[in-house]
Amino acid sequence: MAVRGSIVNKPSWLTDHDVDWRERIGRLTITARTLLAERAMTAPLFTHAYAFHLNFRFGGMTPFDLAKFAHAQGLGGLKIHVSDGEDASLDAMSAEELRTFGRQVAGLGLEMHIETSTTAHQGLSDAVARAQAVGATSLRCYPLYEGRVSEIVARTIDDLRRLQEFDPDGRLRFTLEQHEDLNSEELVRIINEVGNPRLHLLFDFANMVNAYEAPLPALSQQAPYVTDVHIKDCLVQPDRGGWAHLACRSGTGHLPMHAMLVELLLLGEDKPQVVAFGLEEEEGYFAPALRLPSQGPDPVIAARSPSLTDLGSTDLGERLTQEATAARAQVITIRAMLRDIASEAHLGTVV
Repeated sequence: MAVRGSIVNKPSWLTDHDVDWRERIGRLTITARTLLAERAMTAPLFTHAYAFHLNFRFGGMTPFDLAKFAHAQGLGGLKIHVSDGEDASLDAMSAEELRTFGRQVAGLGLEMHIETSTTAHQGLSDAVARAQAVGATSLRCYPLYEGRVSEIVARTIDDLRRLQEFDPDGRLRFTLEQHEDLNSEELVRIINEVGNPRLHLLFDFANMVNAYEAPLPALSQQAPYVTDVHIKDCLVQPDRGGWAHLACRSGTGHLPMHAMLVELLLLGEDKPQVVAFGLEEEEGYFAPALRLPSQGPDPVIAARSPSLTDLGSTDLGERLTQEATAARAQVITIRAMLRDIASEAHLGTVV
């Protein structure tokens, strides 16, 4: 069983798929390097509410506080779950309060993306309505069903075929996130079976680990469908023959962050395919293995709840400050990584 807080060396099955991101850039054409450099310096960074998960739950943080943080950091927008903010959440807002919040966010020049942890009819239709009310441009979802993987895939396909019914005017872009249970092949199958051109994939930097996938191969499979990203880092830990992940500060974990950023920035020919990189620092979040190599092709996924981070035994005020500090630090870290990529790409264009 994985032990929270235990640090292990980078697993060999991750190392086997490592790519030297500088060598990758060095093999690009001059045109591609120039494009990569430009995209790295203009990448659309969004703050993500989960970076302030504990502050929302225990510190009285509100959705508009998140918007003000995004504005102060010079970010392009915010990604926020309908339940973030407890009594001040989008779920708790009246129709007029939702419209007011939307106007406040627009007044800061920010784009808003809404997230929900379901694909079921009632929850998804309600999230669509709230996203439309605040003027959001995107809605993320993922299935939270228990049962055999084949059943979860089938139910999710049925659920997502109703998106046109919920949003007949096409005001939203929809994204399906890999959320620790389904693997990349299953996600791609859902997208293709639903057949809605407004449904895409959201690529999370760590969640494939719990489905016993390595990051770069998972990205390779998902790449044609990815429009949105959750950026975070983690320590990969053994768990019953599979792998769990313990989120840590970006740049201190096991994930090939530079390499993933390079591949994501290169997606799209005439324009960038990825339209939002969500900064989802989750220091202390733990997720157990959900897919094990010993299982057959159609294992049972047990019932589970939406993501939560354990508060721990630290003083509450200290823990909330630590979380906010980590969120600010991630903005600096990811911008530095993007500058690294741009600088390396520029080296290959100097003649």
